[in-house]
Amino acid sequence: MHKKKTSVRRANIAVGVVLFTVVACLSLFERPRVRQPAGYPQLVSVQDFPTSPDWCPPPASAIRADTNLFSAFGNGSVYAGSPQSGETGVITRPPMRTIRDKDPIYSAVAVDTRYDEVILMDNNNWGLRVFNRLDNTPPDAPFTEPKRIIAGPETDIQFNNGVYIDPQNGDIYSVETDTGDKVVVFPRDAKGNIKPARILATPHRGFALAVDEEKQELFVGVQYPPEVAVYRKGASGNEKPLRSLQGESTRLSDVHGIAIDPKNKLLYTTNWGHVSDYRIVGTGRIEDPSISVYPLNAEGDTSPLRTIQGPKTQMDWPAQMTIDPETGDLYVANDIGHSVLVFKGTDQGNVAPRRVIKGNRTGLMNPSGVFVDSKNKELWVSNFGNSSADVFPLNADGNVAPLRTIRSAPSNKVSLKFGKVEALAYDEGRDQVWVPN
Repeated sequence: MHKKKTSVRRANIAVGVVLFTVVACLSLFERPRVRQPAGYPQLVSVQDFPTSPDWCPPPASAIRADTNLFSAFGNGSVYAGSPQSGETGVITRPPMRTIRDKDPIYSAVAVDTRYDEVILMDNNNWGLRVFNRLDNTPPDAPFTEPKRIIAGPETDIQFNNGVYIDPQNGDIYSVETDTGDKVVVFPRDAKGNIKPARILATPHRGFALAVDEEKQELFVGVQYPPEVAVYRKGASGNEKPLRSLQGESTRLSDVHGIAIDPKNKLLYTTNWGHVSDYRIVGTGRIEDPSISVYPLNAEGDTSPLRTIQGPKTQMDWPAQMTIDPETGDLYVANDIGHSVLVFKGTDQGNVAPRRVIKGNRTGLMNPSGVFVDSKNKELWVSNFGNSSADVFPLNADGNVAPLRTIRSAPSNKVSLKFGKVEALAYDEGRDQVWVPN
């Protein structure tokens, strides 16, 4: 799951209610205009809500006002109770309004060059959307309709962030970041709410995928504790990895992207710099984001061959990464920088990117996925921030307009980017609701 983080310096918390749904359905209630007396009942229970995408709190029977935290609101629509009585209940009132984003947010992108199709990974609605490679949403059109969608409870897609397309048969691989702990594989022409052809159990918080087609090995990048686990490409079920790269010497930290260079036998990872391993006391620290380089067959607690790291790199939450097999150029989706950074695979240390795609003409907003289409000499970028994907020439540089854009929302769309909402706070001074993800 691609998680956005928010810090609150001055917030008077009026209401903190956990509303946990697969689409982060937030029901916000009008705050009371009067101070509550001492000893006023507190919220003592939290309800996990059902996981239907269209679900919001349903009507239910009322609870006695004297044990209701929200009695000052009139009728309510939350789960609450009294610490004195130990009773809990459901208060009936529909929400005044709901904050929810139904449009896709695209965490990753890949191209099936055999069939000229683009696969976009919808992290918001837990699905995969397939478009024609040459689709181009007109400026005045609200969106482009996908050719087909893979989504629904049967698909086992959850918090999806990494995608890979088999260049031979078009199989679609999707890895899950949070609750799923698995890679799901679908045939090329999969559509609708269908079961995966294959499921592979993986470590918790898998985020990125790559495949060595020559050796038929599947690489899974794992956020935390940081790891790169390598499986047989055809692995399924609870099959164990062939090898694993992990440990303090690896310098892995919050892995968000991986790329492999079979020609030069190299493995690349993007790291956010949040270093921690809950199994080892004292390992928590913050470092600059980085790209680490390893031998392709690295395993265990192996140190990187070299590292790209430092303020000159401009990396800020570097996400997915891809490599041009012909030039060795590394393309990095630079999330918070709203840019794509291009390095040479041989770069080392605190070096500036060779090229940077950034600016108001690019359409980039929180880019988190990149893909090099070497056949058509194009670079695809998926945007987490505005329900779109842009395609550029491979040699693009600077503030350049994309060749084409696929949008799944109006052109002025700014995504809410909800990840896994587990709390909220009300800032009375600014009259704002703060939502950490």
